[in-house]
Amino acid sequence: MRIEKKVWPEYFQKILDGDKNYEVRLADFECRSGDILYLKEWDPFTRTYTGRTIEKTVTFVVKTKDLNFWSKEDIEKYGYQVLGLK
Repeated sequence: MRIEKKVWPEYFQKILDGDKNYEVRLADFECRSGDILYLKEWDPFTRTYTGRTIEKTVTFVVKTKDLNFWSKEDIEKYGYQVLGLK
């Protein structure tokens, strides 16, 4: 499946440079390993697309709603961290 999403310029550039190898998204759409994420750079200040795009293959998906590693209290106190790995 090919999934189109907006991405802000600062994050788009990090993905393009290879420094950001993850995405954090609201799980309001279906996505599986092997899907293609078609990212379109979006400027939130001008509320327009810049014209730059990039395609990335999804290699792993985890949905946090179903995770029960931590207590609700700890999540509310600390929140989540997303870690990029090499």
